Amino acid sequence: MVRKKRTDVPSAGGESSQSHDTGVGSGRGPQRPPQQQGGGGGGGYSGGRGWVPQSQQAGRGGYGGGGRGRGRGMSQQEEYAGGTLDYQGRGRVGPTQLGGRGGYGGGRGGGGCGGGPFTSGPSRPPVPELHQATQPFQAAVTPHPASTEAGSSSRPPELAPLVQQLQHHSIQQEVGRAIQPVPPSSKSVRFPLRPGKGCNGTKCTVKANHFFAELPDKDLHQYDVTITPEVTSRGVNRAVMKQLVKLYRESHLGKRLPAYDGRKSLYTAGPLPFVSKEFQITLIDDDDGSGMQRREREFRVVIKLAARADLHHLGLFLEGKQADAPQEALQVLDIVLRELPTSRYCPVGRSFYSPDLGRRQSLGEGLESWRGFYQSIRPTQMGLSLNIDMSSTAFIEPLPVIDFVTQLLNRDVSSRPLSDADRVKIKKALRGVRVEVTHRGNMRRKYRISGLTSQATRELTFPVDERGTMKSVVEYFYETYGFIIQHTQWPCLQVGSPQRPNYLPMEVCKIVEGQRYSKRLNERQITALLKVTCQRPQEREFDIMKTVQHNAYDKDDYATEFGIKISEKLASVEARILPAPWLKYHDTGREKDCLPQVGQWNMMNKKMVNGGTVNNWICINFSRQVQDSVARGFCCELAQMCYISGMAFTPEPALPPISGRPEQVEKVLKTRYHDAMTKLQPQNKELDLLIVILPDNNGSLYGDLKRICETDLGIVSQCCLTKHVFRMTKQYLANVALKINVKVGGRNTVLVDAISRRIPLVTDRPTIIFGADVTHPHPGEDSSPSIAAVVASQDWPEITKYAGLVCAQAHRQELIQDLYKTWQDPVRGTVSGGMIKELLISFRRATGQKPQRIIFYRDGVSEGQFYQVLLYELDAIRKACASLEPNYQPPVTFVVVQKRHHTRLFANNHKDRHAVDRSGNILPGTVVDSKICHPTEFDFYLCSHAGIQGTSRPAHYHVLWDENTFTADALQSLTNNLCYTYARCTRSVSIVPPAYYAHLAAFRARFYMEPETSDSGSMTSGTAAGRGGMGGGGGAGARSTRGPGASAAVRPLPALKENVKRVMFYC
Repeated sequence: MVRKKRTDVPSAGGESSQSHDTGVGSGRGPQRPPQQQGGGGGGGYSGGRGWVPQSQQAGRGGYGGGGRGRGRGMSQQEEYAGGTLDYQGRGRVGPTQLGGRGGYGGGRGGGGCGGGPFTSGPSRPPVPELHQATQPFQAAVTPHPASTEAGSSSRPPELAPLVQQLQHHSIQQEVGRAIQPVPPSSKSVRFPLRPGKGCNGTKCTVKANHFFAELPDKDLHQYDVTITPEVTSRGVNRAVMKQLVKLYRESHLGKRLPAYDGRKSLYTAGPLPFVSKEFQITLIDDDDGSGMQRREREFRVVIKLAARADLHHLGLFLEGKQADAPQEALQVLDIVLRELPTSRYCPVGRSFYSPDLGRRQSLGEGLESWRGFYQSIRPTQMGLSLNIDMSSTAFIEPLPVIDFVTQLLNRDVSSRPLSDADRVKIKKALRGVRVEVTHRGNMRRKYRISGLTSQATRELTFPVDERGTMKSVVEYFYETYGFIIQHTQWPCLQVGSPQRPNYLPMEVCKIVEGQRYSKRLNERQITALLKVTCQRPQEREFDIMKTVQHNAYDKDDYATEFGIKISEKLASVEARILPAPWLKYHDTGREKDCLPQVGQWNMMNKKMVNGGTVNNWICINFSRQVQDSVARGFCCELAQMCYISGMAFTPEPALPPISGRPEQVEKVLKTRYHDAMTKLQPQNKELDLLIVILPDNNGSLYGDLKRICETDLGIVSQCCLTKHVFRMTKQYLANVALKINVKVGGRNTVLVDAISRRIPLVTDRPTIIFGADVTHPHPGEDSSPSIAAVVASQDWPEITKYAGLVCAQAHRQELIQDLYKTWQDPVRGTVSGGMIKELLISFRRATGQKPQRIIFYRDGVSEGQFYQVLLYELDAIRKACASLEPNYQPPVTFVVVQKRHHTRLFANNHKDRHAVDRSGNILPGTVVDSKICHPTEFDFYLCSHAGIQGTSRPAHYHVLWDENTFTADALQSLTNNLCYTYARCTRSVSIVPPAYYAHLAAFRARFYMEPETSDSGSMTSGTAAGRGGMGGGGGAGARSTRGPGASAAVRPLPALKENVKRVMFYC
């Protein structure tokens, strides 16, 4: 069995984006009444530097216009009763209730086909009810009567504390207003329905790696399985069940072939001839070649009817007639289709690997890559679909342990004794790994390594009898097995329990094949693995087809038993290619605007639309290879490029470039900064930029430098590697100039449609776009905090500049805890703050207006966490708005961005030059919102970038909340167009820039923590202290639904300096 260390959260790689837009009403149809823009009410931000509570303005008519119907047949008076109260006390979650979608009733604009919520079928875990904000924000929503929705009383345990917290929040006094008590109802939240399909763009056909699965008409039954004595290994459980089926299928199981999940559940197509039955099963260990009697283990297995899994409701869901996906039915089908590959291959998560599925490739340091495939059954518009994709992962090479250690340490291990660092590295790599012994001929007993001995093998002794007679390990192996230990200076492997350890010399052990490596890979290994997985689209498609044929689902006994038929053809899907947007550059350049071609363009003949100013700058060189004259020449060329590109950039530095030693980075930086300020301060000047030349391999130098500059000195920096300083290509200098410009507050380009106010639901009234992401520590780091980052646009209507904030939070916590928080101040009493509030105030300062619409792109959320994230984070957004001014509730659109999925899109004809880019991938702007998308909800796949190598992965956008009533075209075009505004290159990018920037900011903040002794040396971090009193624990409390360490206090991150926060320092 493979030992897996898995978490249920996507790891740091995933990015997420959030978008908030104003829309009201929640049942949706393609047609909608015109956007009501009524009088956005005078001021609202009274005076100066922030919001002032303005309770006297409570009945101001908010953003005008009446609320829209909900498709539930209520009159407006019934739905929005409550007149003068603003949004408090709606339903269950206090201030930010995100309410139900009106069952599946009707179109967005009211009326329509359905009544209340569906009452049949297994439902999603119930969560507090939330309501979409209504245009006139002073209206309160009356709670709906308690629903009879199935399962509404059984809330999953991890949501219970969340609900209690939200209830608690809702009853608190907020900005001097009483909040109504929470009603007892707890209805499931509903994600927005698809507002019709998009029509913009050029129509085309693409293929997707989804295979249509015919819904079986079998009568599925679920049985509870209890195996005693209980074992944790799924492999043993499966072996027990396999033996039971082999012995009793014909006689006791009614000839049925059950599917088993390896734990507590068994599924059959039709009933077994009993309600409950007990079986006795004997497992005999494999022959280990010793000739001794093999171990026999007795198990008692009880199989008891639990429920009927209802495929009828799955059918209704796929037809759009039922709101919630019946997860149980989907799970059964998934388990049935996993039975055969689980017995053939090595299962890891939802993937299967085998050395027979493709060539093994060495990754170095005792690891190799195995090829495999990912398989998952998904509900889509075309019905059930089986998503198949190619995959590779790292396994430990089945080497003799001595050879493994030689590779791991990358040297001849007999030449010198092991250092302490070597021992730590060996212990970490081998802990938990299974080995078999080789010194007993054919007898290959297997053990799991628990550690290394602290002494060398030659010093080890152990008691051999009751009297405590001691014998050395060396003697014992010679006397018992005739084996002479060669490497007596090495430690032994410790196997068994710490109480009764067994010692095995390394040279008698070989690593058992088929063990996945779940710890962090180093850079070289990642590069080697990427090389293996990187396949051109045509090759990948061919391999996927080959896998489906090889899996021969038509001959799979389990699929046949359950009546599941899988198509062998890739799904053919209608797509559209959205046009690239026109980009505006400065009027003094030869080219004032530009239309990107196939997702890219360049800066030739163009000047930045708003060039930043760098009057005073210095350069520090940490690379021994770069002489002072080379550094001066490079800086001169870079300054010239910045000037040509449209910046006001002084050609000479404030002080001449100097060289410094990497190990003295802090001293060098502070001394030079102090020298520069001594010169500039008497003239009332600031230092605008630090240019740094780094060695190509610089270890922790880059991170230390960024931490000191951004949290201590308050200066933005641009790092350049030695290899680029020597090459100094025009393209490189132009790219660096783009980064410098946004770090000093400039803009590189803006959308022509933005400045001409032609972007629906963005440029008609002040709109702020947020991006948010949480990055988690690497696998194997059990204590490092997770880091959350939120960025928000600071210009309107251009929406190009984004300010960013970061904070550390509990280990592997996905909900962003610092979005809104309150704490006690000894002088001011209860004070509120948080990332959203700070960014809203900063938008107001930058634009002179308060946002009347919020679009929130949230990156890195897996499907299983949609509810928690939406409930918690939308609540925080609402509270942050209300804390600035009573009745201030701009409508929100909340969009999750996912890159960690396995849907791939291929050109219908790979030879059609007009259908693919240079890498053979589908064209940038390709959007799909039919067939392979959700049966009823508002989601789409968008490939916004041109491929470079390998197969492009489209981003998946799923709208969880939409009070701005976006059409499909409006949101798809906005998202695609924003992908052309990414500041760091002249290419469109694969995910929407605010989400991308949040990912960069979170990644940067890992460097802000002092390194701790964690497995990978990755940084630890804590809550962002010092942001307007936002340090320390305050308000949020630990909400992680994760394992150990989640509630431990998190050390705060050092605060970003104010001048750094305002610019795109993370670029």
